[in-house]
Amino acid sequence: MSKNKNNAKRKAYAEKQEQEGRNVINWIFGILVALGAAYAIYTIAIQ
Repeated sequence: MSKNKNNAKRKAYAEKQEQEGRNVINWIFGILVALGAAYAIYTIAIQ
């Protein structure tokens, strides 16, 4: 019984970690896109 409980906890933890990892990747990607857009606007404004 205890083994099944540990496996369930481990699986739930792994799923939580995977979701948090995807969230971090999405934030990083969003920040890079925003910085790219800001740089494009900056380079156009200078000319």
